[in-house]
Amino acid sequence: MNTSTIEEPVVKRSNRLKATKLNNKMVTDYWEDLFKAKENGKLVCWYEGVAINPILQAADIAWCHGEAAAALMAARNEEGPAQEAAEAAGYDRELCSYARTHIGCGILSQRSTEEAKNIMLPSDPAERRSLASRIPVPDMIISAYPFCSTGQQWDDMIYRQFGKKVPVFNISLPWIWGNKPSAKYMSGPEYRESVDFLVQQLRGCISFIEGITGKPFDHDKLREIMGFIKKAAEIKIEAMRLCNAKPSPANFFEWTNSIAPVNFLPGNQDIVDYFTIKRDEIQDRVNNGIGSVPVEKYRLFWDGIMNWNKIGWLSDKMAGYDACMVAGRYTHMGFWHETEVIDLSDPLDGMAQNYLTCPISISAPQMIDKVIEHCEFYDIDGLVLHGARTCRAFSYPQFMLAEAVTKRLGIQTCMFEGDMVDESYYKDEVVNSRVEAMLEAIEARRQRNRF
Repeated sequence: MNTSTIEEPVVKRSNRLKATKLNNKMVTDYWEDLFKAKENGKLVCWYEGVAINPILQAADIAWCHGEAAAALMAARNEEGPAQEAAEAAGYDRELCSYARTHIGCGILSQRSTEEAKNIMLPSDPAERRSLASRIPVPDMIISAYPFCSTGQQWDDMIYRQFGKKVPVFNISLPWIWGNKPSAKYMSGPEYRESVDFLVQQLRGCISFIEGITGKPFDHDKLREIMGFIKKAAEIKIEAMRLCNAKPSPANFFEWTNSIAPVNFLPGNQDIVDYFTIKRDEIQDRVNNGIGSVPVEKYRLFWDGIMNWNKIGWLSDKMAGYDACMVAGRYTHMGFWHETEVIDLSDPLDGMAQNYLTCPISISAPQMIDKVIEHCEFYDIDGLVLHGARTCRAFSYPQFMLAEAVTKRLGIQTCMFEGDMVDESYYKDEVVNSRVEAMLEAIEARRQRNRF
């Protein structure tokens, strides 16, 4: 008797880097240290915005970065308790979900059952196990937000939550208008004035910290820390540029997993070693023709903040389309990406320049030019724009960006709405239809170009 077998369809998944596991361990170790900071006699700072943690590290202060905490909770599906607490307190769901989640952490802290330890431990068992319930309450708050309507108020909301008793310092990052003939990316009088203005505020922040700790700030320690960060960032950029190989050895989703070491983890030899291991693994893949996806037919660029709830999901989804999300604005145009301006003899100026070249601090024309540079370098076929529902700062120029890359490069685009850490705004069927339509358009154009 003849029998026939039905072959199961091949499931294509992203080919993840082994170095990612090392990153995950570093992140877990950092948070465990933060959870115990009060027990170890450390002051704790809550901050949001750009990476001022080198200053905190030099002052031996533990820190919680608001966006990083929210992103980690979402990536581990633990954002619920904090977001629900914020909504119950009257914060609208349209508020930046980073802010809403971080504010929810502050609300949960008011239910602490171990005030002596100053650690959030709500009575509910599920909340007790959550990340939000373990973050130690702040001894100080620092806001260092670039162009954002929420960022300048975020610290004030938390300040009010804690009875207006926690000292606050606000660092104002000017937006680079870039609308004068002399204004170029990282040059011109407007840019230089903005850098000097920010350096002055960073010095004021250091004085603020000295006032709280009662100790002189250790500038030598800051130089040492920034040495590690500069070296790690240089290696990261080198590894990123290796991804212009075909097939690309790593993808955007891998780089989102590598934000932590150069954004909020301590600046030390560990982060240098991590990026060295990652770069070497990527170089090995290039040498052996190993791609980030099993089959690479399309090379894409991601614009917008990552859906932190969906990192692995979206990575595998793109692999199923034979598409590699090679690079993105969020990962490749921020997080110590301008290392050449960091002078270790006096690092504040270089720190300020990296803060001000955050892709939501520069004008749309300059940002678009930099995105186009990346699209050309990585030989991008299509641009996927994620319009984060609760982040207007990142989403506002996306229609202009889509129009520009289509006109100047002939690149196909698609857009869908989601969010950073509020999963309810993400609709999988919308992503499928938009991405599939874009890939069909790319394929149709290739067919036309063959004749």
